[in-house]
Parts: sequence; structure tokens; C-alpha cells
Amino acid sequence: MKIGLNRFSLRRLSSVAIAPVLLLAACGPGSQPAATTAPASAPTTAAKPTSAPAASPAAAASPAAAASPAAAASPSAAAASSVSISGPFPGEAKSLNGAGATFPAPLYQKWFDEYSKLTQVQVNYQPIGSGGGIKGLQDQTIDFGASDAPMTDEQIQAAKGGEVFHIPTALGAIVATYNLPNVSTRLKFTGDTLAGIFLGDIQKWNDPKLVADNPDLANVNQDIVVVHRSDGSGTTFGFTDYLSTASKDWQQKVGKGTSVNWPVGLGGSGNPGVAGEVQQNPYSIGYVELIYAVQNNLGYGMVKNKTGRFIDPSLDSVTAAAAASAQSIPPDLRFSIVDAPGDASYPISTATWLLAYKNETDQAKAIALTRMLWWATHEGQRFNKDLAYATVPDAITAQSEQFIRQISVEGKPVFPGR
Repeated sequence: MKIGLNRFSLRRLSSVAIAPVLLLAACGPGSQPAATTAPASAPTTAAKPTSAPAASPAAAASPAAAASPAAAASPSAAAASSVSISGPFPGEAKSLNGAGATFPAPLYQKWFDEYSKLTQVQVNYQPIGSGGGIKGLQDQTIDFGASDAPMTDEQIQAAKGGEVFHIPTALGAIVATYNLPNVSTRLKFTGDTLAGIFLGDIQKWNDPKLVADNPDLANVNQDIVVVHRSDGSGTTFGFTDYLSTASKDWQQKVGKGTSVNWPVGLGGSGNPGVAGEVQQNPYSIGYVELIYAVQNNLGYGMVKNKTGRFIDPSLDSVTAAAAASAQSIPPDLRFSIVDAPGDASYPISTATWLLAYKNETDQAKAIALTRMLWWATHEGQRFNKDLAYATVPDAITAQSEQFIRQISVEGKPVFPGR
């Protein structure tokens, strides 16, 4: 399935100057500015771990795993790289097959169209959900996977090809999107109210807990139609990771994962499916990546962060969340930035990853794969902003460079360096 990008009507998100420490920690030269809502505080709190422990087999086997990438690499390391992908390369495969996350699908469609024009390598990407991408990689039915949830140790151990590298490609916002006729004000949600809605405890739009933050809902005496993902989903992982952090009830009753037992609601396949269900059902609410709400002209809410501020999802507020978590991102790059500290951090921020084996078996495919991964983490980043994704901090990309350079066939690294 392909998603056409020329139909997107994306608003430009404003940018402002920020403190030098935030710019260096989160973006590096030429990357995205931090949140417009307020200056972000310096990173002092550890990033939330994912369900995968930081000291993973993948990290332990890699010589790059000696320290946090934010601490070990200069923030400008990736920007200073002299390597660039400028055209076709002799001996590389002319096609690659990948599958997985729908969260970055609009970005990947743009990327792979541009990459084909540059290199004549056709990258066929199927946005079937993060669970499908992980399974395809494990079974070696695709050349690379894509996921918005880091693989767990158990998933990596079940992978037929051995050690898996996680290559972050973009940062984005998961939003609570809704369809409320005749309500024009931006809604405000807390972790407790979102958990209450998706647990089925808050059933009416004029519930006092919602009205406390949204007075305009006082007269909306309508049942809430809950929409959630029906497939294995990294977006679900990010959303339930946040709910598990923000709500003890959610953590105890449902928990986090790419698939969970939803107490209530309708299911939709992929981000497009959830957005479509919300669009078709008045008085509904769901969760999608920001671009899908924008694309479908759906309302989406502000969310209260750890400092007690209601934050609008934007490139800036996602970048602020990454900055506030940068110093504690583990060396295997399996991380979570939900509920990050800092005044300007949007609390349901997440990353997305391309997944590749360290040890490949097909020389031509491996060369094509490493060149595509390099381009995606470098030249490809210039397309992120216009599609409502934040760029990956340079310090993290420096770690990705080390992983790409280690991808090998029969023990010999294959990346040609151009």
C-alpha cells in the first residue's frame, strides 16, 4: 500500500531561537528548533526505558556500546560527516523490500521516491504495522523492518538472522485526535483523562473530569466513541507507554505493548484506519501520528506534561522532549522519550526505527541497504520537517553511523562509504 504525499495539506509550524545548550543536545547545527511553548529545561532526568532492557545482546556485541551516544559523540558529528550518497553504485542490488510501521509511512514514501531518482534503487515499503515489520525481519522475508517500538530482547533472540541494529530515522508526536461537531476550541487532556476514556471509565464528553479542563464540553452530552488500533502497532506502544507512565490504573489494568487488550472501542488498521474511523464517527476519539490528523482535518488535543503545562504537539515540542532525554539514551538506541521532563516537552513523543541485521547474506543487497540507511539518516532528514516529523539529533545519528559501518557479509563490512 502506498500513501500519496502530494495530497497532504500540512501547515507550517513556527520556529523560534532557543538556548544553545538545547540546540546542541537535541538538534545539532541546521536541525529543528526547540518548543515554542517555553524554554526547555536542561536534561537532568533519565529517559524512560522501553520494555527492552538497555543492556541488550545487540548492544553488548557492538563496540559502539561503550557509552550513551549523547555523551560519547559530538552533537555535530553527523553533520560534519564527509560521506554522501550521490548516485548509483556498481554492484548494489536494484531493489530492496521493507515493511512495518505506519507512523513514518508518509515520510518513507517521500524518501524512497527521492532515493530511487538519485540511485535507481527501488525501495518497496509496505506500511503493515510495526508488529508486521518485526515479524518480517525475524523471518527474513524482507530486507529491512520498520517499527515505532524497539524490539525486545526476546524478539531479537527470535530473529533468524542474529543481531539486529536499530536505526532511528525520525521523531514525531502521537496525538489524541477527535471528531466533535460544533466544538472549535482545542481540547486539553491529562494522562488521567486519556486513560479514563480508553479504559471506558469516562463515557460522556461532558464528564466533569473533562469539563474541568474544557469548559466548552459542559453541554456536549454525547457518548464518547473510542477508536484504537486493531493491528500490532508501534503507535499503540508509544501511546500505551505514555498511559502506563501517566496513569497507575492504566498500568495495572492494561499496560503497554504493540498490542494490548483494549477494554472498549472500535478497531482500525494502521494510522490511516484509525484516522478514517474517527473521521466517520461523530463524537469519537482515537490516537494517531500527527500527520494523519492534519491530513484528515481532524482536531487533536493538547496534553499536560510533567511540569503541569498543556503542550501542543509540534516539531518544536517533540524536539524539546528529545533534548530533555538525550543524555540517557542507551547505546543500542532502543529508547523511549514519552513523558519527558522539561516545560516545553510534548509528553507523547516517540521515535521510529529502521531495523537491519548486522550480518547479511547477500552482498549486493547489503551494499544497497547500507547506502539507503546512510542516506536516510543524513540527506533524507531534510524532508522530515515538511511532513511534520522532527529530525534525529546528530549525536544519535553518529551512533547510527557506527552501526551502518558494521553491517557485514561473511564478517566483512560492506558499506562502500559513498
